[in-house]
Amino acid sequence: MEFSRSTMKKMLLLITFAILLFTGIQHFGYVLSVLGFVGGVLSPLFLGGAIAFVLNVPMTFFETKLFSARGGKKRRLPAGAARGVSLLLTVVLVVVIIPLLLLIIVPQLAASISGLGATVVAAFARFVSWLEEQFAAYPEITSWLENLTVDWKALLTSTVNFLRSGFGNVISSTISATRSIVSAVSTIFVAVVFAIYVLLQKEKLGLQCRKALYAILPQAAADQTVRICRLSHRIFSSFITSQCVEAVILGSMFFLSMTLLRMPYALLVGCLIAVTALIPIVGAFIGCAVGTFLLLMVSPMQALIFVILFLVLQQLEGNLIYPHVVGSSIGLPSIWVLAAVSVGGSLMGVLGMLLFIPLASVLYTLFREFVYTRLRKKGLRVR
Repeated sequence: MEFSRSTMKKMLLLITFAILLFTGIQHFGYVLSVLGFVGGVLSPLFLGGAIAFVLNVPMTFFETKLFSARGGKKRRLPAGAARGVSLLLTVVLVVVIIPLLLLIIVPQLAASISGLGATVVAAFARFVSWLEEQFAAYPEITSWLENLTVDWKALLTSTVNFLRSGFGNVISSTISATRSIVSAVSTIFVAVVFAIYVLLQKEKLGLQCRKALYAILPQAAADQTVRICRLSHRIFSSFITSQCVEAVILGSMFFLSMTLLRMPYALLVGCLIAVTALIPIVGAFIGCAVGTFLLLMVSPMQALIFVILFLVLQQLEGNLIYPHVVGSSIGLPSIWVLAAVSVGGSLMGVLGMLLFIPLASVLYTLFREFVYTRLRKKGLRVR
């Protein structure tokens, strides 16, 4: 039995892959260490790619809405200049406007937190008064405490030993923290520079990647890979934009509602819910729990009103805002959104919740296309 040259090549590739897979399984720990080392070396590039992906959303908006040609008119700026100005506007948006908003919000948050501190002190004073009343009502507690014997010498010795060992740990922890901070700053700097280069030359880099794909893979596989990448880019970009918009809307609704109802900590709770709402499904409930705790120390009735307000706004957001702002952008049914949040949270925590929803949307779209293609080929209409 004779084999063609292409068949022999496929068999050799399959045998090579099997040998490499078996070797990797036999030395799995070493493979993990090598992958960890490579990931650490390339982490600035990965972080830079993530930063470029996020910044590309507002930069594309500026470039298409402000400087693109409309109605057959000439471009307002040359392509290179439009790209540079759009990137500059995006950097200004991140570096100037966001800190400026923080300068406006942080003093009010500080005032809210200061009032919260006074509330905690008052609550602690009430707790101490309650303890004194209990001691007066139950004198056996006082007698038990008076008869309690404490070895003060042993306690002092253990405290000194703890402080002595803790001093050394503090020094080593300080040195380790300093190294981590320096490493993080350098990583962020390299990542930002890399992100700027990627944003300025994204078409050129995309063309180079497509050329490499078509040079390595068969044309059908390369076409499918390019299509999947474009689909993933569209879904991830839409998800990031819509999730941020939805968080801002929800936080603003809570701030305005609490302000109209004259409830305390309106700005603090609104900002907290806006931040936690970035976590799909469960984020707003985390903000509700913290807000309820804050208001509970002021007034139980205020806390109850806040819970009712949360339930009303959550229904409004879940039935009207989220389906139109986020749901339409990813095209994923609610049950699979819940499944993606559950799996992503179990594997990677909060980051997994954010990543797995658009990832599940990509897989759902591809699988749906595969199913309908197979049904059309078989001539079936399933109802």
